[in-house]
Order: sequence, then C-alpha cells, then structure tokens
Amino acid sequence: MLFFTFLRFQIIIFVIIYFATTDTRFVPDSDAKRTIINPFTDNDQKLFVTLANYRHRFERSMNFKKLRWTLSSLNSSALCDACNLLVPEMRVLIRINRSDLIDNVAIEFCKFYKLLDRNVCLGAVNEYKNAVIEVLALSPLTNKELCSLAFECAAPPYFPVVNWNVTFPDKPKPTPQPPQPPASGSPKLNILHLSDTHVDFAYKPGSQADCSQPLCCRQGQPAPGHAGAGFWGDYRNCDIPYWTAEAILKYAAELEEVDFIYYTGDIPAHNVWNQSRSDQIYAINAINRMLGSIFPNKTFYSAVGNHETAPCNLYPTPNIKTDNISWLYEALADSWIKLGLPEDTRESIERGGFYTTLIRPNLRIISLNMNYCSRENFWLLINATDPLGQLQWLIQWLQYAEDHEEKVHIIGHHPPRSCMAAFSWNFNKIVNRYENTIAGQFYGHTHVDEFLMFYDETDRNRPVSMAYMGPSLTTSSYLNPGYRVYSVDGDYAGSSFWALDHRTVIMNLTASNMYNKTIFIDEYDARDAYGLKYLFPSDWNDLIQRLKSDLDGPLMGLAYQFYTKSYQNGSQCDHQCRRGLLCNFITARGNDPHACDSIPSFLS
Repeated sequence: MLFFTFLRFQIIIFVIIYFATTDTRFVPDSDAKRTIINPFTDNDQKLFVTLANYRHRFERSMNFKKLRWTLSSLNSSALCDACNLLVPEMRVLIRINRSDLIDNVAIEFCKFYKLLDRNVCLGAVNEYKNAVIEVLALSPLTNKELCSLAFECAAPPYFPVVNWNVTFPDKPKPTPQPPQPPASGSPKLNILHLSDTHVDFAYKPGSQADCSQPLCCRQGQPAPGHAGAGFWGDYRNCDIPYWTAEAILKYAAELEEVDFIYYTGDIPAHNVWNQSRSDQIYAINAINRMLGSIFPNKTFYSAVGNHETAPCNLYPTPNIKTDNISWLYEALADSWIKLGLPEDTRESIERGGFYTTLIRPNLRIISLNMNYCSRENFWLLINATDPLGQLQWLIQWLQYAEDHEEKVHIIGHHPPRSCMAAFSWNFNKIVNRYENTIAGQFYGHTHVDEFLMFYDETDRNRPVSMAYMGPSLTTSSYLNPGYRVYSVDGDYAGSSFWALDHRTVIMNLTASNMYNKTIFIDEYDARDAYGLKYLFPSDWNDLIQRLKSDLDGPLMGLAYQFYTKSYQNGSQCDHQCRRGLLCNFITARGNDPHACDSIPSFLS
C-alpha cells in the first residue's frame, strides 16, 4: 500500500514543482530525454519532464521560445492528465486531514529523483507546499477548473466561474483623437527605463556557469572544457553581479540626460528556492540605495515585480488569512518615497503595492501591481475577481484624468498579455475606453526587448495604444544587459506626452569579459531602425503591416535581433519563429485565440 501510494504521488510532486519553479532552469536536451516511471506514454513522459523541470530557465531559453512559436501549442497532455488525476486525490487527503502525506512524499521524491537538484527540490517544496495545499483546500474551483487554469488545459475562455467584468462610469467615450506630431522645436522629456536588475550578491567570477541548480555562477569549479563565469557576467543561467549593475547605472547616469526614471521591478536574483523575507528586503534596500546614490537628483517611479516577495510570485489577497504581504509593501513604500515619490502615495502602496501621482501638471503616472493578475500567483485560484479592486481603482483615476485633461502613463511589471484571461480582457476594455487619456504603457518581466499593440475591440485594424517591455539589466538567460531612454513630447501646454523615439543601450558582455572592461553600444534608435515617423500607434501598426508582408525579410530579422538584445541575429529565427514573434507583438489580451489570425500561416 505504501509503495503504491508513493508511486502515484511521485507525479503529485511534478505538479508542485511545476508551480514552484516558475522561475527556474533550462534542462539540456540530453536530460529531457530521460523518463520516469508513471502511467503515461513515452512521448508524454519526455514532454512532461521537460516542461515540469525548472520551468523558468527553460522559458528564458531562446531555443525554447523559437520552439514554442513553431508549435501551435506546447500544453502537455501529460501535465493536464496528471493534474486531473492527482488533484482529486490531494483534495481527499486534505479533507481527511492527511496533508502530511503529501509533504512526506514530496520530501522523499526530492531525495529519489535525480533530474532535480536535491537542495533546490527540497527548498521549493518547503517554500510552496503550504500555499499549494491551502489553495486546494479553499479554492471554489472544481478539479477540472483548477487544472485548466493552472496548465491551460482547456481552450479560452475557460469556465464562466472565473470570468468577471469591470464597470465603467456612466459617461460616453469621447471621439477618438489619435496623437498628433508636435510642432518643430517643441520641448521634450527624456525618460530612463530600467527593469529586471536581478542582482546576485553571491556571484563568483570563474565559478561553474553550467550547474544543476536554477541559478549558476555562484559556486563550484567549471567542468573540464567549460569556461567559468565571466567577471562582468555570463550568458548562461546566471544573474549579474553587483559591480556590473553599478557600472551600467553609472554609465547611464554620466551619459544620459534624463528627467525622471521608470523602474519596472524584479530586484532579487533567481535563487527562488531558498529566499527569505529578510533576503528580499536586503536586496531591495541595497539596490535602491545604490540607485539613489547614482541618481541623487532624479525621481524614480517604480512598480513591484514578482520576485520581490518570498516565496516568489505569491501575493496574497485580503481573503487569505494565513499570509499577508504588508512586510513587503511597507518596505517598498519607505524605499520608493526615499527615491522621490510623494508621501501621499504611501497609503495606496501599503494597501496593495500600487499608486498614482502627478509627474508634471498634466502628466499622471499610474503604477499597477500586476502580480494580482499573474497565473503564477496561486492565491488567485481561490478568488481572482479584481483583487483589491485594482482595476476599478484604475478606472476611477483614468476617469479623473479624462475629466481634468491629464495624460496618463501606466507602468507595471507583467505585461497585460501574461495575465489571467479575465483580468487581461478587462484591462483591454479599459485601454479602449480611455485611449485618448493613456499616452503610454511601460512594463518589464520578459527580459527581452518587445513592444505590444492594442487594437480597437470593434475595428481590429485600428490601433489605439502602445506598450513597451523594457530590456533587462540581467543577462538571464542568453541576453546582453541593457536599458532604454524614451524621448517624450512635453512638457508644455497641450503636449501629448507620447513617446516620439526611443534608444536602447546594451553592454556587450562578450567584449566586456574579453577586454576586462565594460563596453557599451547604442544598439538602435526605434525611428531610424524601423523607418518610423514617430512612435504613435499608427506608426507601429504600419511597421506591423510591413513585417506581415515580408516575414522572412531583413526587417523581421532585425526585430528578432533587437528582441534578443543582439545576442542572436535574424538568421537564427526561421519562418515559424518569426511568425510567433510577430504574434507576440500584436497579442495584448491573454488567451486570445484569434489575435494572430491576420498573420500569414505557417509554411508547410
């Protein structure tokens, strides 16, 4: 009986590890071909192991992204079958007060299963087991609904129980007024965009960069024939050392003339299996002190990332009585106010990690906590309906801005397309309603260089808004570090506050390590590189049409090169890869099955 229980609950741990290692590592193809004992087919076993092990590091891999774009779906039937099989059994154990069995089997599995680093596995189980068990106990979702949301096992829009709608004020939408080019010589603002620093305080030059843990370049000697971690950083599965982040920021402070800074989250490193609250507070305070010292006279407008909390991704909502997030929000409020936010933002930050304030007399910033829309935040499986009323709060402030003739910039960490479907589709409605007010959106999280189009919900050919995902400072994984500067219309009476151009700067990591000094490159200016008049939605839509008409041409290849921050070039992205990347650019709503219907189909 014990053996039978152990055998069946081996697969439970894959479900837990899949959740818990959203921010983990890539598995080499040789390891992914190994199998485990379970009731699935050989093909399912291989894909199951590949997807379940160290998911984040896998998803950061350029090869994985190209594979994902090549296939219409990478949802594993094995994952869905395992979830549908085991969630009912786990709920039974919880109901009869035997959740300890889940814990014991998880620990034994970590000791037994060799594809996962034992310390990482045990750490992940310890970090996430209580949340997983509580979600299973408290979620009103059926077993099928839980599995569908967790692993996208059902086609959108999933189930009515998880759908919800925001409400709008009883005021008609004004006639759309697309932004117009400014008069020659009009004033401009320069905005520095920083994101995803992921500084690793334990980084060790010369250490093992190809390791069995989610985060490498911290310990051990490289295997024979393998280079050790570079001094300034490493393209492999490593974050950047403190001194590299400091050098990049000092370069930006000395070279760039900026008016203020958007900072879209993710400060701690990717060692998510053994982080504590004190670790996160230390990282946040240390990096924000560095930012304040390097940019002493600049105001930072920050957003909270998924890595700021511990355990990673878990942002409890007020209905969760066994956990709270006040420790983080209080620390962020203190830190962000020291970086220039007014004191009157404190109440909102401490309540939910979001806030609004005026940057200039007619320019308002709204910083959203996008962790309350993320699929990786398990707590939302208990109740995902507009957590903390954040979207209704957003509507109220956008209506206020419209009434007072203000323009709004929205910042956040997760881009809207990575949100749970109901949140993402409601957010899209909001952007459509307030298209005259929203003058720009700025996000992070993906680490790569992307832009995101929003289209009219009725006329899918009419662009209404733009979002930018800023490049990361971290190299994780297979990326050059980078930052971006936007040139924005303003500040003067009647200015649109739309971005007119942007310039991306990267540190050439290969050259920096080779010559033992930082080497920076102005990678590209958007208008010049893409042949744009300005950076208005109509200009980006014109680019989209040109890319659609010549997917295999040099311009789409250039877009892929910039996407990787010049780690790769267009020759390394085939037709299917290019179609997938272009699909990313025009998919603003999560789980939108028809977002990319207008792109030329795959080659046979």
